[in-house]
Amino acid sequence: MEIFANLSLGFETALNLQNVIYCLLGVLIGTAIGVLPGLGPVPTIAMLLPITFGLPADTAMIMLAGIFYGAQYGGSTTAILLNIPGETSSVVTTIDGHQMARQGKGGRALATAAIGSFVAGTIATMAIAWFAPPLAGLANSFVPADYFALMVLGLVASVVLASGSLLHAVAMILIGLLLSMIGSDINSGVPRFTFGQVELYDGIEFVAIAMGMFGIGEILSNLDNRDVERGTVNKVSSLMPTREDLRSMRAPILRGTLLGTILGVLPGGGANLASFASYAMEKRMSRHPERFGKGAIEGVAGPEAANNAGAQSAFIPMLTLGIPSNPVMALMIGAMMIQGIQPGPSMLTEQPELFWGLVASMWIGNLMLVILNLPLVGLWVKLLSVPYHLLFPMIVGFCAIGVFTVANSTFDVWLMAGFGVAGYVARKLDAEPAPLMLALVLGGLMEEYLRRALLLSRGDAVAVLTQPIAAILLSLSGLLLLSVVIPSIKGRRAETFREE
Repeated sequence: MEIFANLSLGFETALNLQNVIYCLLGVLIGTAIGVLPGLGPVPTIAMLLPITFGLPADTAMIMLAGIFYGAQYGGSTTAILLNIPGETSSVVTTIDGHQMARQGKGGRALATAAIGSFVAGTIATMAIAWFAPPLAGLANSFVPADYFALMVLGLVASVVLASGSLLHAVAMILIGLLLSMIGSDINSGVPRFTFGQVELYDGIEFVAIAMGMFGIGEILSNLDNRDVERGTVNKVSSLMPTREDLRSMRAPILRGTLLGTILGVLPGGGANLASFASYAMEKRMSRHPERFGKGAIEGVAGPEAANNAGAQSAFIPMLTLGIPSNPVMALMIGAMMIQGIQPGPSMLTEQPELFWGLVASMWIGNLMLVILNLPLVGLWVKLLSVPYHLLFPMIVGFCAIGVFTVANSTFDVWLMAGFGVAGYVARKLDAEPAPLMLALVLGGLMEEYLRRALLLSRGDAVAVLTQPIAAILLSLSGLLLLSVVIPSIKGRRAETFREE
């Protein structure tokens, strides 16, 4: 019965008028940036971080979370109507969703995406409510060595799950760890790798790097990509799915939700992987696989449920362990730290209103997405007509303003520009920026926990690495790295990301 008491506390917090308004604002902004190709939740949340300074912690986190899962929903609109995925996780939706739109079933495809997202969001929210407290309780028994090993496992998993070259992913991790070392030493306070720049004494501003790598870098990449130009939007028909549609989508939604909830907690983009895995599973399980690619409703229902469930289950490791599973969660951790809150197992006891209010707001936000966004399809279609050459200068301007307002520093604006070029180069080299961002967030924490563990063991590294839980986690990290070297698994991994 404790879970119902916790959820009651959560709904009491989430249904506060101010929180409801900001939740609505978050899902609307999220849908809009999901609809517009070339944007994404990372630069948007980074831009809005300065706004959260003056908001209560629960209000700020509810709005930022709404932006994230709202973007997952919005990405399906362009995927179905324009054959352009607004988000990476919506790539699979273009295959059958756009074919349905070409056959005059665009409204039914949009309704399928909405129903799948809502059901998946509801189940994933319950999963967070059920599994987060026991996981936080387990984490309370961790010693510093265990936290260090857990973060190593997270970084290794992000390498394995990163698309493209394994060597590129490892290189991005190492660069991120090196960048995390810039600033004052956590014990002695001695400046490291600052090259005499006073602005670097507190380390590199995370928001500047995030907006540079994901915002400016994405814009530069999109200017090379003709796919972001607007095309012909297919006419939206009736939004009411038939009884046959409802029967066909039921099982794929449930399977996609289960798959997305499991894969969403994995570091490095588990939610994106979930949508591709769901599509492959539905095609293999179908009695008529030949329909896939020609407008099969199962090819929309399963992946859309998987990516929405994955987006919400990504909050589990962030809230309970303080470990981000993707760059958006890294920004959420940054937002919490700005508010003076340390994410992790202590949140359940020290900040129960924030924890359970955020969980409850996810269900409210998903309900808002269904009620508001289907009637507003016409508005999103008009938004698609905005030419990208008019859109990107505004985005660059907002990014610059957002970075400057964090610390009133022009140095951070130049830093954002430099990392924007670095992000563009990384994309040209097929190197994902996500592992770098995860390493940047976890690098300082890894160093702190490792130093604590070494102090407790009086400098004995062997004693640190042989702690029971730490040894198991480090062994899993080693096995994970070895597994991708095995030819059969390596080939399968390459094939999966080629399909993506």
